[in-house]
Amino acid sequence: MNLSHLGVPTGPMIRVHGGFANRMYRLDTDQGSFAVKELNLADRRLTYHVEDVFRFEQAAFAAGIPMPEPISADHGTLVHRWAEGEKVPEAPVSAAYAFEIGGILARIHALDVAWPHVPAEDPTPRDWPELAARALATGQPWADELASHVGTFLAIAHFVDTCERPGPVVLTHRDIHPWNLLAREGRPVVLDWELSGMLDLSGELGSTALSLAKGPGLDDIRPAVFRSVLDGYAAGGGALPPPGPSWFVYTVGGWLGHTRWNVLRCLAGVEVGTGPDLALSHESARNGVHGLPELFGRLPELQALLR
Repeated sequence: MNLSHLGVPTGPMIRVHGGFANRMYRLDTDQGSFAVKELNLADRRLTYHVEDVFRFEQAAFAAGIPMPEPISADHGTLVHRWAEGEKVPEAPVSAAYAFEIGGILARIHALDVAWPHVPAEDPTPRDWPELAARALATGQPWADELASHVGTFLAIAHFVDTCERPGPVVLTHRDIHPWNLLAREGRPVVLDWELSGMLDLSGELGSTALSLAKGPGLDDIRPAVFRSVLDGYAAGGGALPPPGPSWFVYTVGGWLGHTRWNVLRCLAGVEVGTGPDLALSHESARNGVHGLPELFGRLPELQALLR
């Protein structure tokens, strides 16, 4: 990657571990500090529309959305000015923080930015029996649990393909979770915009609100925090879509695809040069195999949060 436009380095570029899809580095130069993201182009799960995302980011930054300044983008590299702040733990955030996130979403959705891409509607893969058999044959540590839940994974795929989305479809971030946020003086900073694109509004709101209202599992969901995201969205001028299962289909479908992608990486058993480390892929596969059936079984309970 050519980073000469960032100035003269004052030290080596340092890997920042923990990315679920790509690899991040910090580069300090005589022009400041930068976050350099190397996009995973080897086995990516979703298409990155890098130039369009960068244009969307520029519009959001110019509109005052709290986020790192976008510096440059090319086919395989995204560069932002380094943003200082505290990591947001995977735990329920404060109601005030959640309210502000809702307002940020309303402002993002109000941006007038053209988006040339139509959301892909490819059928959800149904190869879970084959994946479970390969996992058992290769001795994956989560193979037995996956094999016991094959029927559930097929039911989840059917739900993702058949759940009705009421609209509207909005241009949005699509990936606001604690691991993509910082807290600066207690207020949000939104990171990692590369998955931006069009999405049914209910799916964006449900995914964001649920992620901010719970911890790593589903045992501690704070209804007040969930509602605070929606209250902030309405206070920011956004109109809430009608309640229903569509609020959670994007969460379920996204986690299903992420789990399958990591299962495939684990079955290959090769440390790929880009994307998450193999150990992190095993952790993600294990979490999905264990957590997705529980999430799917508790959808009626989650819908009660919308009342």
